[in-house]
Amino acid sequence: MQNPSQEPMIEISGLSKNYGAKKALDDVNLTIGRGEIVGLIGPNGAGKSTLLAAVMGLLKYSGSLRVFGRDPFHQRAAMLEHMSYIADVASLPGWMKVRDLFKFVGAMHPRFDSEKAMALLSATNISLNDRIDTLSKGMKTRLHLITILAIDTDLLVLDEPTIGLDVLVRRDFQDRLVQDYYNQQRSILITTHQVDEIENILTRVVFINQGRITLDLEMTELRHRFTKLVVTAADSPNLEGLDLVHRRELPGRTELIFKGGDGVNARLATQGEVLTPSLEDLFVAINTPGSQA
Repeated sequence: MQNPSQEPMIEISGLSKNYGAKKALDDVNLTIGRGEIVGLIGPNGAGKSTLLAAVMGLLKYSGSLRVFGRDPFHQRAAMLEHMSYIADVASLPGWMKVRDLFKFVGAMHPRFDSEKAMALLSATNISLNDRIDTLSKGMKTRLHLITILAIDTDLLVLDEPTIGLDVLVRRDFQDRLVQDYYNQQRSILITTHQVDEIENILTRVVFINQGRITLDLEMTELRHRFTKLVVTAADSPNLEGLDLVHRRELPGRTELIFKGGDGVNARLATQGEVLTPSLEDLFVAINTPGSQA
């Protein structure tokens, strides 16, 4: 998952966190290296935000956690020099003008590049004299991203960043992440419960549910690890010897997801429509009670 010659950006081992009797994280193990776009996907209450809070050094936990080789709770300031974080793309202070925002961020973060911010801003119709509260939601999103991209950090952490944004703004946000931030030395960690929003930009997906990692998969391995079969309601496919993960009954058809790739594909080819499951298909299959995954 990462080049063995490079130190991982994030190393998590046996990470647990309780809130009273509630176990928010339960023995989480996860490593993120350079050059990855990792989607941390789970339903509301799955433990995504608690995990990010631990990574950001905002809470105590049991287990081992290192970010850039540092303990984030005790060495947070040094760690944050190498990390950028967005929790909500609409959270910029509305009373500020754009030029004041750049000055403020430049004074707060030693790795903010004002020239890069200006270059990115020049590709938009936003001016330095615009007040933030006069900008549309899409323009605020663009400005927030410009501000973050102008900070020279190695890791960008996004916590449900596009909730409430329309599809055009979301797509523009994602495209600019890949074009203006991501490279083989930088990485992005994105949490969301809306799987379909980010599937096309990920290099790796991690499913979390009830505080536990339920799947950790390179996107290039998806079609080799799982297969989806769609049959009409009247069909009775031969499933003997196949590793069925999930069955979904829909009007006029049945969808089945199996473990296995090419060999399973060949066997199922004459029984119905054979597809690679989407991440949404796979998440539901793996995290549904009674799943065989």
